Amino acid sequence: MSDDHEFEPVWGLPERLPGNERMLWQGSPDWRSLAIGVFRLRAVALYFALLLAWRGASAAYDGAGALDTALAVLGLLPLALLGLGLLAMLAWLSATTSVYTVTDRRVVLRIGIVLSVSFNLPYARIESAALRPLAGGHGDIVLTLAPPDRIAYLQLWPHARPWRLAQPEPMLRSVPEAERVAALLADALAGAADPARVARPDRAPSDRLPSTAAATA
Repeated sequence: MSDDHEFEPVWGLPERLPGNERMLWQGSPDWRSLAIGVFRLRAVALYFALLLAWRGASAAYDGAGALDTALAVLGLLPLALLGLGLLAMLAWLSATTSVYTVTDRRVVLRIGIVLSVSFNLPYARIESAALRPLAGGHGDIVLTLAPPDRIAYLQLWPHARPWRLAQPEPMLRSVPEAERVAALLADALAGAADPARVARPDRAPSDRLPSTAAATA
């Protein structure tokens, strides 16, 4: 089985970085966090649990014996496990085929399960960014593009802020160590907006996104 990304000059990037550009961070979504936060695995599991309980209670109410009640519940169990397994597999595939790259000049999203595409987002075209913390130190980082730049929602999903269809906002989903990555991105955005900051060796890295972008998504 061939790897669609084996011919990438640099993992996760469509081309090598120029000599004056530096990679700050690269990573992929955590698939478990993605399964819970994006594919709603827990909510679907709860739905199936309630459905199985209703099936058993209904069978018992109709006068079925213990064995027939158990069989009625078990008859629906494979469907529930199949549905949960498919969602978990989609989350795993989405995570393993996605690579987020943060440099001192741009953010690159390489995404896509069947058809892989890369989106280059220079800092000059990013209007703001925001961190949405998740459990376990993970988090979603939302990027708001400056008008008139726009990427189709379906091209981005699931790496897009939910329900922002008119002006889709790319998201770095379920990023491990999200606060550290957000701090790196905040510092890079600030450096792009004020190049003189790069020359100040005494400046401390920012521990949060810029004040104009600190609102939780």
